[in-house]
Amino acid sequence: MFRSTIIGIFNDIIPMMVISLVIIVSVRLLYLIKNHQKITFYKEFMMLAFIVYVMALFRVVTFQDISVQDMNIVPFKEILRYEFGSKLFIRNVIGNMLMFIPYGFFVSYVLKENKPYIPFVLTLLVSVTIELTQYKIGRVFDVDDIFLNILGGLIGYVIYLLLIKIHNKLPNSLKKTFIYNIIVAVVILIILLYFIGVFYV
Repeated sequence: MFRSTIIGIFNDIIPMMVISLVIIVSVRLLYLIKNHQKITFYKEFMMLAFIVYVMALFRVVTFQDISVQDMNIVPFKEILRYEFGSKLFIRNVIGNMLMFIPYGFFVSYVLKENKPYIPFVLTLLVSVTIELTQYKIGRVFDVDDIFLNILGGLIGYVIYLLLIKIHNKLPNSLKKTFIYNIIVAVVILIILLYFIGVFYV
């Protein structure tokens, strides 16, 4: 289910993603070359991944069926409505958390943030904006989604902190740029193989 859902999302954003990435990559490369700056593969990939994530997030929160339900401003009302472990629970509760884990991670990575209040405030701002936008286009404003999004963002922040701690404990011989480039390349390859159906997890 996860694989098919992600593939469906990316199928919808492929035209926008290709055009946007060609523009961004070409301008970025020319900027680096013109200013005689070194191109670091893993750093450039992280920024591009953030951009692709934002595109996918936009598709998820705006390109879905229009809802006729009323807004929910009662905390935990919708969360407690779903049976634990059911498809609706996974989609609406787990899904809303998972959706913002990358945001919390990327924000922390870009800002090199070690304090939780920045990812918290930024996740809150984006989540409230999304809910208000959804209400404007005919979908539901759900305060529970905001709570779940914030939780996901903070989980992403914690993942960032854990990776930083692991990085700090590594010997200097493993803190080389080419090592990170190789790791990112391997991760990209594994993701591609997974989504073309070479293996399943």
